[in-house]
Amino acid sequence: MRIVLADDSALLREGLARLLADEGHEVVAGVGDGEAMVEAVAAHVPDVVVADVRMPPTHTDEGLRAALEVRRRQPGVGVLVLSQYIEKRYAVELLTQDGAAVGYLLKDRVAHVDDFLDALARVAAGGAAFDPEVVRQLLSRTTHTDPLDRLTTRESEVLAHMAEGRTNAAVAKALHVSQSAVEKHANAIFDKLDLPHGPETGYSRRVLAILRYLGT
Repeated sequence: MRIVLADDSALLREGLARLLADEGHEVVAGVGDGEAMVEAVAAHVPDVVVADVRMPPTHTDEGLRAALEVRRRQPGVGVLVLSQYIEKRYAVELLTQDGAAVGYLLKDRVAHVDDFLDALARVAAGGAAFDPEVVRQLLSRTTHTDPLDRLTTRESEVLAHMAEGRTNAAVAKALHVSQSAVEKHANAIFDKLDLPHGPETGYSRRVLAILRYLGT
């Protein structure tokens, strides 16, 4: 996997670069601001860019705005946001642009290195990886028109786990129900949200389900 790292902390960049190299991945560039991130992605066209939210010059939302620019210019590049902060406005825009190859993790809540590596692999493969706290806060942004009202309590629980990137088997284990029950609930969620069906759509319906809420 070819990766661009974008974080204004040189120590964090170096640590992640060594970790990824040990796992057999190639860090093609490490940068400290959003503009350099966009340039590095254009120059190297990596599989994934790992980006912080707050970078120079204002340390507010440069990383997310740069991530949006990356997706505009290079839609095939995965974006994994790794930050201490949840910046709602641009996060919603990033996640609703395209349901594929995107993730958002909180640094302080990544308890194990394997969790980070698994999320990175999922994003690189075109999947999604969301910290549950990110999902909770972004969903709370739109409670006045929340499509969750259409769902039963159990369907809402299933959707919450789906939003973390869990498979049906993992959701079943977490909720102590059968996998067939999870599949039934998932199909009900997709139907209630009028999500497109069939391989011709090119997107995962479970990702579209959560992103439909975030974009409301």
